[in-house]
Amino acid sequence: MIIGIDASNLRLGGGRTHLIELLRAADPKIDLFTAVYVWGSMATLELLPDAIWLNKIHVPMTEGGLIQRTIWQRFSLPKLCKDANCNILFAPGGSVGQRFRPTVTMFRSLLPFDWKELKRYGLSFFTLKQVILRIAQTKSFKSSDGLICLNSYASNILDKRGLKIMGRRVIIPHGIGIDFLREPRLQREFLDFTFKDPARLIYVSNLHLYKHQWIVAEAISQLRLEGFPVTLTMIGPPDRGLSRLRKVMKRLDPRGEFLVYLEARSRVQILEYYQIFDAGVFASSCENMPNILLEMMASGLPIACSNRGPMPEILKNSGVYFDPENSDDIAKSVRDLLISKERRTAFAKSGFEIAQTFSWDQCARDTFLFLAKVANQSN
Repeated sequence: MIIGIDASNLRLGGGRTHLIELLRAADPKIDLFTAVYVWGSMATLELLPDAIWLNKIHVPMTEGGLIQRTIWQRFSLPKLCKDANCNILFAPGGSVGQRFRPTVTMFRSLLPFDWKELKRYGLSFFTLKQVILRIAQTKSFKSSDGLICLNSYASNILDKRGLKIMGRRVIIPHGIGIDFLREPRLQREFLDFTFKDPARLIYVSNLHLYKHQWIVAEAISQLRLEGFPVTLTMIGPPDRGLSRLRKVMKRLDPRGEFLVYLEARSRVQILEYYQIFDAGVFASSCENMPNILLEMMASGLPIACSNRGPMPEILKNSGVYFDPENSDDIAKSVRDLLISKERRTAFAKSGFEIAQTFSWDQCARDTFLFLAKVANQSN
């Protein structure tokens, strides 16, 4: 089996990480392929592993905008697949021109399919882009020969939206890097937390409007007023939620005593940060595959988590949950987490055990097996 991979839409974040880890774990002897061709931008191709069977092909048009990439997908990619004698095309970015068959794609981004969350962005170019993505991906999902969903929640969303998927559908979650796996540390007694040595919470995520960092900040301020010795460090690339967060931080903690925001840090730095904090917070209301949540679980942190989306499916009974748009509810959940050393210890242990079931090796095995099934079925 010869596999073609369209990486033209994988430019940042989880999509790029998925492809890197998938190809790193791939084994032609186990996964029954002879060659893989990947077309994409230079920035993406440079991150992929080197292998005799892996052909990395730079496509200048993928360096451009959405229109250029769409034109390339529709008119150039099918011919490239035929010339390479591909038995199947895998489009993990979610959209593809559909002029080559068979094709397998992925349901990766939930935001275009969630009108409630999208309304947060108002009338903007960003909103228009998401609407266009919804139209394009809906067409791709309906006409593809196979569709990979990351969890049951995502698969059910498609059913609720009335999308009739004609091809095969399968659930294959992402994995977690083994470098994140750290045994849970000994939890401190609640009475050991002081304002000089407080309970330190970490929230890693970009500042999209559906991440609600400013509401979490309000909850932490509320706990401080109640006498709880706690701090919050937020780490992630700035986005549309930055101005709201800065206003809240200036109003509630102008001297930066307990609310800290740090822009994006490297993977190595994030790994180190997870090891020096006492608990994690995850307050997103729109996720498909919450990789940050998995990272915190794998790092042995007890977690206070949003009750929206697939988070309960991932974290299960290994954390406390809250409404991410209600600061009182967030404060209550964090309070309940901090006051009990026993609960924090149990949550950290069970969350760590769950995280170990999310393997990139298993993701690779399941993905290539699915590609082979779709390819054989189409012949």
